[in-house]
Amino acid sequence: MYFKQIHEKKLSQYAYLIGCPATGDAIIIDPMRDIDQYYRLAEEEGLEITAAADTHIHADYVSGLREFAERDVKVYASDEGNENWKYEWLINSDYKYELITEGDTFSIGNIKFDVIYTPGHTPESVSFLVTDGAATDQPMGMLTGDFVFVGDVGRPDLLETAAGQKGAMIPAAKELYKSVEDFKGLPEYLQVWPAHGSGSACGKALGAVPESTVGYELRFSPAFKASGSEDEFVNFILDGQPEPPLYFGRMKKVNREGPAILHKLPHPQRITLHEILEKDGVIVDTRNKSSFMKEGHLAGSLLSTFEDEFNTIVGSYVDGESDIYLIIEEANVEEAVRDLIRVGIDNIKGYATPDDLNSWDDKLEYIEAIDFDDIVQLKDSEDNQVVDVRKATEYAEGHIPGALNIAHTRLADHLDELPKDKELLVHCASGRRASYASSFLAKEGFKVQWVDDDFENYNQKVE
Repeated sequence: MYFKQIHEKKLSQYAYLIGCPATGDAIIIDPMRDIDQYYRLAEEEGLEITAAADTHIHADYVSGLREFAERDVKVYASDEGNENWKYEWLINSDYKYELITEGDTFSIGNIKFDVIYTPGHTPESVSFLVTDGAATDQPMGMLTGDFVFVGDVGRPDLLETAAGQKGAMIPAAKELYKSVEDFKGLPEYLQVWPAHGSGSACGKALGAVPESTVGYELRFSPAFKASGSEDEFVNFILDGQPEPPLYFGRMKKVNREGPAILHKLPHPQRITLHEILEKDGVIVDTRNKSSFMKEGHLAGSLLSTFEDEFNTIVGSYVDGESDIYLIIEEANVEEAVRDLIRVGIDNIKGYATPDDLNSWDDKLEYIEAIDFDDIVQLKDSEDNQVVDVRKATEYAEGHIPGALNIAHTRLADHLDELPKDKELLVHCASGRRASYASSFLAKEGFKVQWVDDDFENYNQKVE
């Protein structure tokens, strides 16, 4: 059996390419939308992708399942859960597909996949037991999707906190508890292959180790240690979950109703800054925060540094319909395009480079940087409002009196809570998240000052 875990760093996502050397057939599990990467890997190994499967309707990226279906690849998708969470684009379509439920089995060459219903993270979530039929009739591991991670389990609150389905999280947590109890009955030697690792917002404490075993998780995962009773588990699993990025709700809808077909990646052209300013779109500046704030930026630009949070920030601040223009190094354009289409940002129309901006003669805009010495002096003025863009759990551990707390990836949904007639003093723990938030708020017409400082410095000043 050929087995490869494919790691996408920015979204901390794992897809799996599994192939049968005897027949040359391969399947891709939980693919992202830019499926050319998987075809390249399969070709390098002498395999042909003949099937693709999702473990559930994803919330954190656009699935590649439909792209594979468009290429006449047979796709497998869950038919579990209630009527609100079905693959609407697939049902009654002309694609080659099979809807799967608990107890179903399908094969790729000599490799068998047994379907296990594992609800809780989502109502339709399934996992796959994988058996290498060329060697044994017993499974060697389990593709757990967003059910079991290394050191954690999938959060059950997203239908409520991200998709807006009120009252869903407690019943979902109870479903997850039942799935956890069933998991305890699996052989401890089974390997666990999750769909995400450390850095994903699909859980609160995912480990950085890429795989585990059933036995290890039962012994050492905090989530399993808290599963002594349903009430204990529900309280534990719902406590301290981070605010989901705003685009999660959109991704659930897109993956349920059907993503737009790409066929190939967008190919933005290099254009002038004058042309960018003439367009009706969003300018995304990928430089570092100091360059953006202190050296200046085009009016109305959004800062999203080309680092690990790049697509999370753009996805949280920009809707899927807007045209996008990038300020980016030319060597990074293709990677940025992949990052953006993975979160449903498809209309990437053009780009200019930081060098173009450095030689720009027209007026640039700036955002003033302050520190916590300034905050101590400014925070009590009626003309100012402190905005804390850290997570709610961080805010609860200590905050500036009177500060409004809105997580930086949720700001776009809470603009009406912010005063337009005051200067917003925007801070986080180090200045990084606050830089993204400050650029977004300035773009939305607020008066903003950016706190470029460590929050620990504030704590020391008030002790």
